[in-house]
Amino acid sequence: MDRRDDRRQFLKTGLAAGALAGAAGLEGILAARRAPALAQTTKLHLLHWVDFIPEGDVEVRRQVAEYTKQTKVEVTFETINANDLQARITAAVQSGTGPDLILMLHNWPHLYANALVDLSDLSDWKTKDQGAYYPHCDVATKVGKQRLALPYGTGGILTSYRKSWFAEVGASQPPKTLDEYRKIGTALKKKGRPIGQTLGHTFGDAPAWTYPILWTFGGAETDASGRKVVLNGKGALEAVKWMTAFWKDACDEGALAWDDTNNNRAFHAGEISATNNGASIYIFAKRNPDKVKDEKGEPMFRDIEHFAIPAGPNGPTPLYLVSFAHGLMKYSKNQTAAREFLKWFHGKDQFGKWFEIENGYSAGATVSWEQHPMWEKVDEALKPFRLAPRGSRMFGYAGPPSAKAAEAYSKYIITDMFAKAAQGTSPEDAVKWADAELKKVYEG
Repeated sequence: MDRRDDRRQFLKTGLAAGALAGAAGLEGILAARRAPALAQTTKLHLLHWVDFIPEGDVEVRRQVAEYTKQTKVEVTFETINANDLQARITAAVQSGTGPDLILMLHNWPHLYANALVDLSDLSDWKTKDQGAYYPHCDVATKVGKQRLALPYGTGGILTSYRKSWFAEVGASQPPKTLDEYRKIGTALKKKGRPIGQTLGHTFGDAPAWTYPILWTFGGAETDASGRKVVLNGKGALEAVKWMTAFWKDACDEGALAWDDTNNNRAFHAGEISATNNGASIYIFAKRNPDKVKDEKGEPMFRDIEHFAIPAGPNGPTPLYLVSFAHGLMKYSKNQTAAREFLKWFHGKDQFGKWFEIENGYSAGATVSWEQHPMWEKVDEALKPFRLAPRGSRMFGYAGPPSAKAAEAYSKYIITDMFAKAAQGTSPEDAVKWADAELKKVYEG
């Protein structure tokens, strides 16, 4: 099998039977302030990741129960570990059976384009109702002229850190540059309080750390066309050299294969001083003050604050934030009901209730949610998450967030580039390896 066949097999989606159903009944759902009543019982299956804010999943279950009661549309809400979500989607697509609605992360709608229903009409409704999408949420879900998933939210990712521990090594303010961060981390590691970052195959924390580091040193996967790989250059090499030194000097080297839960637990256990993460570390600590305590026996949340990844040699570091969207599968036999549910579920009333419970961990997919009154009530430590979604880049930079960019992410090529160097491969060889792997995806 040549490389092109290999990629085609990776992207195999299969075509499910059944044509796109109409969107009858969509109008007036919000105006009536209640879900629509259908003539007979219909079943829908909604699949999500397990929320890092447990109360968020509780609220979704409440909402789907309310919808079922109002409409007689029986909605089953299932959650699985986020790292198992992509395999589940692939299996459903290939078998032509599975959940009607699936939470799509990153730019996965590009990867599964042949299996998803065009939701442009719902997207038009949502932007008229709630304003424009953040650019990364927009491009993650739009393939050509089609909207292949309805943007739901995005997660702000900043660095959670122990304020008192940083102060003990002379850092009374967050670091402004990556070099300064490395010096602080080096001092903390000597005190047995390393920084905890993963370079493993995990859906969020690893790419949200490694891609920005690549970008801030001037590295990129492709040129603007998205067809020519340009990784093997000065930017990527300098990024890998910095990461290798940072890893050795400042990080918990046992964190190489952590998933997105390990750093949360390590932080709450007092084993690490900082980690790039969403707001879940703070929120969980705040909601569980008797469980999450510092070394003095006091509630830890009081000592947690946040900062963005510090500036690199070329200025402010661009961030990567995960986009969340709902995809309607072509194999679904209840597409009309699924569309009606999505409009209700994404409406201001329902989303707003979930948004407030998330308390800053999940932001809206549209910019208008920055103005929600909740932001005036959250703790000062959470306020930086209000504007965190601005300016996020997408995989594939400087090219578009294509299916090939999603494939490169799914194979963890960029993250593995850094991981190889952290484990002893020379930075030059790590970059050459990654460049060759990207060429198999983009140019093979």
